[in-house]
Amino acid sequence: MHLRLTEEQKMVQKTIRKFVEKELMPLENEVLRNEREGKPSLPPGKLKELQLKAKEAGFWGINTPAEYGGADLGNVMLAIVYMEISKTFVPFQFGGSADNILYYANEEQKKKYLIPTINGEKKSCFAMTEPSAGSDTRNIKMMAVKDGNEWVLNGEKTFITGGNEADFVMVIAITDKEKHKETLGREGVTCFIVDRVMGWRSEYIHTMGQWGPASLVFENVRVPEENILGEVHKGYHLGLEWIGFARWIVGARAVGTAERLLQMAIDYSKERITFGKPIAKRQAIQWQIADSAVEIEAAKWLVLNAAFTLDQGEDNRHLASMAKLFGANVGNRVVDRVLQIHGGMGYTRELPIERWYREARLWRIYDGTDEIQRMIIARNLLKGHVKIGQFI
Repeated sequence: MHLRLTEEQKMVQKTIRKFVEKELMPLENEVLRNEREGKPSLPPGKLKELQLKAKEAGFWGINTPAEYGGADLGNVMLAIVYMEISKTFVPFQFGGSADNILYYANEEQKKKYLIPTINGEKKSCFAMTEPSAGSDTRNIKMMAVKDGNEWVLNGEKTFITGGNEADFVMVIAITDKEKHKETLGREGVTCFIVDRVMGWRSEYIHTMGQWGPASLVFENVRVPEENILGEVHKGYHLGLEWIGFARWIVGARAVGTAERLLQMAIDYSKERITFGKPIAKRQAIQWQIADSAVEIEAAKWLVLNAAFTLDQGEDNRHLASMAKLFGANVGNRVVDRVLQIHGGMGYTRELPIERWYREARLWRIYDGTDEIQRMIIARNLLKGHVKIGQFI
């Protein structure tokens, strides 16, 4: 058992960390100022500019297969990448990638959707959640009815990340009502690739954080047969694969953010003087720092184990749920402690702590709530799908 990064992984981690510190962190004050004034976090074109700078440094398509021009660094490295870029709140992601389920596209679909997405020419989103169907996907209501060589879609999706900016959506809709009912939602739904120009519209959803998801409205949107992604009636499995991949990524983001926040707390506690000495000398502060450090380290290993298991070609869904559940909650506890350590200043918008406080609360909800993760973990153990100590 080797519990250390390879020299190559350390080198990539170090390079990305330098990129974050040099190119992203200097933009933080500008981002905070823009957001306070109700402006976009970054001016138009800035994200693309940053992505091209990263590309010049060799970071393009971090987990994209080499045949599509990507670096294909693997999932452990992807986890490390997300941990590093999450140490800043500047909205950034490396270019040259596409949703994992888009690789199930046929050759024509790859030419029309996958390749342009990887090249940054098109933006995609995935839509499964509905107003009455969040974690319980059996409640999906959106229908797709066959009409000649087209399918007619009607319904609404909600809380869709990237839905306001997307050129096309991979959307899940019921294509066989009876089969959907008989299989408790596991069959009878199909994934369609639907261009915005086909007629769906998006509506911005305001939230307590900076994240702005969308509602997608479909009213008699006609989609050609050739735009089915995967197999007819088998879209549920694609949906699970998309969500499962996202779960341990949430844990990685939480770890990276928590590490940055903890460092802020350590630095501030050494500078802040009360009653004649730094608050770092106070046991109450020391215990908060110690507890945070221990929990972050534990969350990190859960995330890396989930990523490593996936790299081995093994089923990591149980570990992904554990990484998401624990990581998200650690992130929430750490940001709360760090805000407390900073006192009144932590509550102001002069510092990014309150921003992260609002953002972190979302981690425990999207891509499967805490309650759903606990249900999955318990069910796997109680039904014997997973054994205690199986993943060592």
